[in-house]
Amino acid sequence: MYGDQETIRRILTEAGDTWAVVGLSNNERRAAYGVARVLQRFGKRVVPVHPKAETVHGEPGYASLADIPFPVDVVDVFVNSSLAGPVADEAVAIGARAVWFQLGVIDEAACARTRQAGLLMVMDRCPAIEIPAL
Repeated sequence: MYGDQETIRRILTEAGDTWAVVGLSNNERRAAYGVARVLQRFGKRVVPVHPKAETVHGEPGYASLADIPFPVDVVDVFVNSSLAGPVADEAVAIGARAVWFQLGVIDEAACARTRQAGLLMVMDRCPAIEIPAL
């Protein structure tokens, strides 16, 4: 419902390989940690975005998307749905090509704004589940 297979395929294969993972920290018990590792195994560069700006999986972290000093292709969002809209807006502002809201992250208005801005958008899905199926 929130991500047709063609959009999922395009994000995973065409949108680019630099993925900012918002909410990624060194907490191995959090889903973002494992998903980031899967993305790396499939050739994606994972950029941690978290207030602590920790280095995770060998990649230096940044406190916000705006702090990243290079282009980001996809913004993968692991924050509460109530916080996801501003992250999607920031993804548009930095020129990302796509936004991916993780399982359980749903914001219909943010999805509509993001798509209206011309970005690919998926909601309530997980790339670690989808990418092996390609």
